[in-house]
Amino acid sequence: MFKKVKGFRDIFGDDIRYWHLIEDSFKKLFPTFGYEEIKLPILEKTELFVRGIGDTTDIVEKEMFTFKDRDGSYLSLRPEGTASVVRAFIENKLYEPPAIRKYYYYGPMFRRERPQKGRFRQFYQIGIEAFGSESPLLDAEIIFLLYKFLNDFDLKDFLRMEINSIGCPECRPKYRDKLIQYFKNNYEDLCEDCKRRLEKNPLRILDCKVESCKVIVKDAPIILDNLCDVCDNHFRKLKSYLNQFGVEYNVNPYIVRGLDYYVRTAFEMVTDKLGASSAVGAGGRYDGLIKELGGPDIPGIGFAIGVDRLVELIKMKNELKKDEVDIYIITFEEFTEVGINISNELRDAGFKVNLGYDLGSIKSEMKKANRLNSRYVLIIGEDEISSGKFTLKDMNSGEQFKINRDEIIKFLQEN
Repeated sequence: MFKKVKGFRDIFGDDIRYWHLIEDSFKKLFPTFGYEEIKLPILEKTELFVRGIGDTTDIVEKEMFTFKDRDGSYLSLRPEGTASVVRAFIENKLYEPPAIRKYYYYGPMFRRERPQKGRFRQFYQIGIEAFGSESPLLDAEIIFLLYKFLNDFDLKDFLRMEINSIGCPECRPKYRDKLIQYFKNNYEDLCEDCKRRLEKNPLRILDCKVESCKVIVKDAPIILDNLCDVCDNHFRKLKSYLNQFGVEYNVNPYIVRGLDYYVRTAFEMVTDKLGASSAVGAGGRYDGLIKELGGPDIPGIGFAIGVDRLVELIKMKNELKKDEVDIYIITFEEFTEVGINISNELRDAGFKVNLGYDLGSIKSEMKKANRLNSRYVLIIGEDEISSGKFTLKDMNSGEQFKINRDEIIKFLQEN
């Protein structure tokens, strides 16, 4: 017997209803903010992620599923969506004519990390990207969209919004130098990964999950004390706009993005309900990424949501009502055509219908209908055909009664 690969899973039954709830929600909400869907390939050239995520990140160094193609090129299963959206934006010249461009995507991503609660090697992300404006008003609107989308699932008690500014290429180098000096003074207490990050990417140390590093980070210099006037003004405006949108937030100076083309706004929607404090949704501004990947110098900002984690939170808060089949049709073989015709009429009217395919006794068919969570059972037998009245049973109350064929749809609509 074959089994699924470690870190991968099947999603079915009651679980799939949570996924449909989330899909229906973002497909309804995101277009109201001006976002259009973009579908992306699962495979990309490895170099796209090396340059788009960073060669010193854990994702690129340890977690990507990468293989050598027959032509000698290296390909990777996408570990995230932003780099692919930017690649599509550049390759298809979506920046012409100049305008604000907004896209959302949804689908599986792949990282070879240790499987744990809410984390899988194939996981699903919802993401948005907006190109063409540096305005803190756009940043605030995007943060509000994330905030609204997640809180629409009644998760306000489970989540908190955290924001930060990570400066820009003007002010960050001085801050970087201060960090390097501070961490050099505490070098022996750093984990091996952070010792390696110290010269190449010291901001990543602020994000380290190792306890000894977290202790050191508490007294490290913070970026908010080192912003240039432009970044400081941008951050003040962002907070003002968030207040106007009604977003409740905390400022967390340890939210970082370690790459040079990430600037100013960084944010995360965090929960403590899935073990250690972890982000369900996170994003930020990346004004240099499009240029870094070969496109024009156009600013961008976006976020991504971990759907697997979101499903876990929704399950904790709300148990969804089980899906019901509206009607289960029991029909004897000589009257199959009548059953088929009625099932088609009911489906055309929008009802969920199951036919009894392998007819046993009426009692056994009732048990099948019950297992399928059917609300009603319609019986089509010789008596029903000769009288023109069908037997309809309410599976909740147990009530059974006769009904004319042309009254079935109206009855279901009203009940």
